[in-house]
Amino acid sequence: MTTRASIGVPAETKPLRKPVVVSVPAMRLSARNQLDGVVVQVDHGAVMSTVVVELAGGQQIISAITKDSAESLELHEGDAVKAVIKATEVMIGKD
Repeated sequence: MTTRASIGVPAETKPLRKPVVVSVPAMRLSARNQLDGVVVQVDHGAVMSTVVVELAGGQQIISAITKDSAESLELHEGDAVKAVIKATEVMIGKD
């Protein structure tokens, strides 16, 4: 039988308290490119998920996020989302 003492925890140690849930207003971000859209497709891979977001003008943004994040956000087709774009550089190519 495993006891608190057998795993190196002093017997007088109190158990951890339950987490406190705090409600906060909507988070403000430093990223200036915040685009409202609707999820039109979610494809889950083994580790990563691809999320396609359609903007009001019909343009689509494709985001690759971890599968854990996609599942945690409970992303589904039809969900209203905000695509937040923070880039340090934008590359342009031409033939």
